[in-house]
Amino acid sequence: MSWPKQLFKFYLDASIHVALAVVSLCWVSYKTLNIPLNFALAGFIFCSTIVCYNFVKYGVEARKYFIVDKPYHKTIQIFSFLTFAIAVYFFLVLPRSLWLPIVILSLLSSLYAIPFLPNSKNLRSLGGLKIFLVAIIWVGFTVYLPLLEGEKFFDWDIGVLMFRRFVLILLLILPFEIRDMHIDRPQLQTLPQRYGVQKTKKFGYFLVLTYGMTIFLIDELSLATIVTHLVFALIVLVMLLRTKETQSRYFASFWVEGIPILMGIVFLFF
Repeated sequence: MSWPKQLFKFYLDASIHVALAVVSLCWVSYKTLNIPLNFALAGFIFCSTIVCYNFVKYGVEARKYFIVDKPYHKTIQIFSFLTFAIAVYFFLVLPRSLWLPIVILSLLSSLYAIPFLPNSKNLRSLGGLKIFLVAIIWVGFTVYLPLLEGEKFFDWDIGVLMFRRFVLILLLILPFEIRDMHIDRPQLQTLPQRYGVQKTKKFGYFLVLTYGMTIFLIDELSLATIVTHLVFALIVLVMLLRTKETQSRYFASFWVEGIPILMGIVFLFF
């Protein structure tokens, strides 16, 4: 394998792509709320996302969460430890008012993979409720934390923003759920496992409609905002239409997760 392909593979496997997606949504929130970007918070969210996702993907399968046998996974583990150290640095320089919310959100993220008690199940075992938990965590990191950091008061438009972000995350998760329906344990009872692919996609179409229509609930609305969000609703719809059980290798892990990054780029210039 050539080094560009190896680098790209590491970029995806080490969760750098999904971390950029989370930070991009965070950036969209900053722009939407008209708050100056806090680089320390963005850096913390980026690094902590890498650590969390790598732990979920690789840590839960490693003995005692630390012993890794495969050299490639060992490289990702070392990268994760270094990223964790940087995340700690960013955490310490953040305002103390953010510490408790961050700890709570981080605890929820950890309990997604680690059982509450030695003989109990983790939050990942909640079946169809799992995607709603993930969406809540993403909303917490990408909307609630910027809201607190910017000392913005909760109002109607912010409530709509949080709801729409929740719906968007659910939509982005569905292609992964459909892709993994034959890999996930039957006990997980994910939406595709329980209701089938077609019903899951119909649920997704309803979410796309909800995401597109709720833009009109925002009080301070411009034509550019309407067009931008409707275009992204269309992009998500196309992705959902193309979603199937047998996907190309990078369909979900690169293209679907790349939608928030595209949103961030658009909001960078508009």
